[in-house]
Amino acid sequence: MPIAIDVHPVRTARDRHTFLTFPWRIFRDDPLWVPPLLPERAKTIDPDRGAFFKRGIADLFVAWRDGEPVGTICAAEDRFTNAQNGRHECVFGFFDYVDDPAVAQALIDAASTWARDHGLDVLFGPFNLDYEDAYGVLLEGRDRPPTLLCGHTPPYYVPMMERLGFTKGRPDNIALAVDIHEGTPALQHLARLAEAVRRRRDFVIRRPDLDHWDDEVDRLHGLLNAALAHLEDFVGWHRSAVEALVAPFREIADMDLILFADANGETIGFLPGVPNLNEALIHVNGLRYPRNYAAAAWHLGIRPRLGHKPACLAIKSVLVKPEYWGTGVAALLFDTMAQRARAKGYQWIDLSITSEDNPQTPLIAEHMGATIYKRWRTYRKRIQ
Repeated sequence: MPIAIDVHPVRTARDRHTFLTFPWRIFRDDPLWVPPLLPERAKTIDPDRGAFFKRGIADLFVAWRDGEPVGTICAAEDRFTNAQNGRHECVFGFFDYVDDPAVAQALIDAASTWARDHGLDVLFGPFNLDYEDAYGVLLEGRDRPPTLLCGHTPPYYVPMMERLGFTKGRPDNIALAVDIHEGTPALQHLARLAEAVRRRRDFVIRRPDLDHWDDEVDRLHGLLNAALAHLEDFVGWHRSAVEALVAPFREIADMDLILFADANGETIGFLPGVPNLNEALIHVNGLRYPRNYAAAAWHLGIRPRLGHKPACLAIKSVLVKPEYWGTGVAALLFDTMAQRARAKGYQWIDLSITSEDNPQTPLIAEHMGATIYKRWRTYRKRIQ
């Protein structure tokens, strides 16, 4: 007789600890897994501190079998986004489980019940209460660890989503790799394109103005909503989400590699490059135990001269206002980035996560000689 699976909401500090540390049960033997930083993940799920809770509500659940945790899920209502697009979707995430269809089904049933109780009719995800951090299910690309903000899932998740009755939620997301060693033919071609743009147009490539950070966030907020409006199912960004997205830049980024493009005093483009900290974080066990902080001091360079410089520069957003598509400003941004990154010792650039139907990034990536090396999918399912 099968052992019953019980799914309970997270209520106590012990429940939260179980929820937060469950991924170690799934991934601890996976050499490609980069453990999430537990202090940051704890903040994400905290209604008093998490950015998501400024625009929505959420509950967390743990599945138990014979006294052992066997899966987790989060069900959430993004009230701001639902109001913007006129839908009634339940966002689900933190969807991790042992390789057992009964466990996965029990978790989805719990999320569906929560959704119905809140007047919602579709499950959409997975998103871990953040539309830009480690979302989706990995379809392909298991030859290297994910870069910063990219997700990683076991191979059995893809057939399980189909077995659970989910269908593709929107165009897949991809990661592209660009070799930036000097002499690469594609980059030489890009440099010629960029030089022609410099002669023809009066675009200004600049660093962020840290003395007026809130103004820069406002500019980026407007740029995001203008530059991505053409994408399927796009809804406007909430300013708080933009602010939370770029806040880490001030701590980890080299401002020479956070590029804005201006034209006639107006911000028309944005290209941020940040060190791929996952090259270090893969060694620090999510800061789960006090001893892990010593590893962080070594790998993240907290102690002078001990840090290891990442080989990869991660670019998480490529934004150009639609009226400036085809003007060459994107080529100018990428050429500037490639030159500066190479001068600072980076070996390759990761472009992720971009939608496969975004016309700008794949086009520019092609000029840079980029290749697709990972692909993720999000899913939808109508609740019966």
